[in-house]
Amino acid sequence: MSPVWVELPGGPLAFTDLVLDYTGTLSLDGGLLPEVEERLRRLAEHLRITVLTADTFGTASAQLQGLPVSVGVIRDGREKARIVESMRAATVVAIGNGRNDVPMMKVAGLSVAVVGPEGAAGSLLAAADVVTRDILDALDLLANPLRLKATLRD
Repeated sequence: MSPVWVELPGGPLAFTDLVLDYTGTLSLDGGLLPEVEERLRRLAEHLRITVLTADTFGTASAQLQGLPVSVGVIRDGREKARIVESMRAATVVAIGNGRNDVPMMKVAGLSVAVVGPEGAAGSLLAAADVVTRDILDALDLLANPLRLKATLRD
């Protein structure tokens, strides 16, 4: 598995892990959003993918079954941050939309806020390196890292 390389203002960085929120980020009302599955399969060729969720609707494991992701049900945002820190945080891309995603955004090497169909927490927008209009755009940034270079350059 080759990492995803991104040109950041401090120099190039190799990302090996992708940590995603589920509710409101990958899903709407508990159901996986269209076209997410195909993108996750493609990104799994380069990144270990972990979904950390409070699982509001109780559907995450079933909706993600068969996909190349690991799923963890968490209690709060501090737990998300601890898990990201245990993965070598500098090599983690974190993507989410909720207030409980803020702690992991603050420790991840690259953080992407998604303003999806369930909205996004205002505090998350201030903590993110990049803000996208939806999860497809966020995942496509990793598939096309030059887009990130253009967004994050000084």
